[in-house]
Amino acid sequence: MKELFPFKQVMGFMSSLFLTILALTVYFLDMTKTIGLTVLVVTAFVQAGLQLVVFMHAGETEDKGSIYTNIYYALIIALVTIFGTLLCMIWGYF
Repeated sequence: MKELFPFKQVMGFMSSLFLTILALTVYFLDMTKTIGLTVLVVTAFVQAGLQLVVFMHAGETEDKGSIYTNIYYALIIALVTIFGTLLCMIWGYF
């Protein structure tokens, strides 16, 4: 019976709830802009990784190396796009 209980999914769900509550404390505790944004970004990335591994079963296939390579590539493209946009629009470089 123990192997039928989805312990990994339940713990992932509880962790997601904890991360959501942690992100909500930014609003309720009226944190400064820098600290609040840092908490939100960190909790968002941790929760995205948790969702990817636990609920989307990213590491459970034979081809998990290429799956993680694609995820890292997508993350690099997203960061280059975000910081390139900030570089051009906010910081004034062309």
